[in-house]
Amino acid sequence: MNNKDVKSNRLANVPNAITGFRIVGSAVLLFVPPLSFFFYILYALCGISDAVDGFIARRFKLTGELGAKLDSIADLLFYAVMLTHIIPFLVPRVPHVVWYCVGALVALRLFTYGYATAKYHRFPSLHTYTNKLTGMVLFAVPFLLLFAKATTVSFIACAVVAVSSIEELLIHCRAKEYPSCVKTIFQ
Repeated sequence: MNNKDVKSNRLANVPNAITGFRIVGSAVLLFVPPLSFFFYILYALCGISDAVDGFIARRFKLTGELGAKLDSIADLLFYAVMLTHIIPFLVPRVPHVVWYCVGALVALRLFTYGYATAKYHRFPSLHTYTNKLTGMVLFAVPFLLLFAKATTVSFIACAVVAVSSIEELLIHCRAKEYPSCVKTIFQ
């Protein structure tokens, strides 16, 4: 193996290592006091790593099935932080209708995952533009809470999640085989 191949192999692991940091960082966040200074710092680093790993993978053509799966695992763990740290903060601050919306959206997302898993016999991990927007909006929630009312932030987040969840379900319904490279329903 020549020097260029060794360098290329090392570079190939960089996006997955960054995603690994997000997995570990998200796990650590589960033990950090919610909305504390250290929480915001680690939370921001995890969010930045989400953008950086994908950018590096695309820029250097290092995308792959393993990276997509690790990214989905990291996203799910990051969402677990939202459920355990941000949701309890929001519970007393938003009307009950928000929680009905959240419950319906979680049910829709789980139904979509179940439907697609049964259809393709694999975990569906689509990286559509609306799923990326959902990730950005959900990531921004703790920061938005510093400047806007919790009810407003919650309804905005629910609207974005609804659009991405419906789009993903429609993509799976009309696809004949696993649509790994689909970025939008209009593709």
